[in-house]
Amino acid sequence: MTDTKTKTREIPAAIILTPGAEQRIADLMAKAPDDAIGVKLSTPRRGCSGLAYSVDYVSEEVPFDEKIITPGGVFYVDGGSVLYLIGSTMDWVEDDFTAGFVFENPNAKGACGCGESFTV
Repeated sequence: MTDTKTKTREIPAAIILTPGAEQRIADLMAKAPDDAIGVKLSTPRRGCSGLAYSVDYVSEEVPFDEKIITPGGVFYVDGGSVLYLIGSTMDWVEDDFTAGFVFENPNAKGACGCGESFTV
């Protein structure tokens, strides 16, 4: 009988969070409603290109959502949206005129002119 050892490898997260995004998650969780357990990224159908990015508080875990532990709180990726987001980078950007999450998504084949929605 042969002694075989199973190697396990860590599965990388579907989305990469920059330090700016992680800090923004921490800021959001610091002022979150009492029932919030984290924030969640989803891609609801809307806009002129079909899909949009949406980040909202979440109060319960959903079995197929991806869970990413960050220093400032738990970040979830909607299970139905993961395939549209694999390999993406999420950042938080602020300048004199605007502030918001910015996504670099290699799966996006196009976006609307205002940047509010994308298509895969």
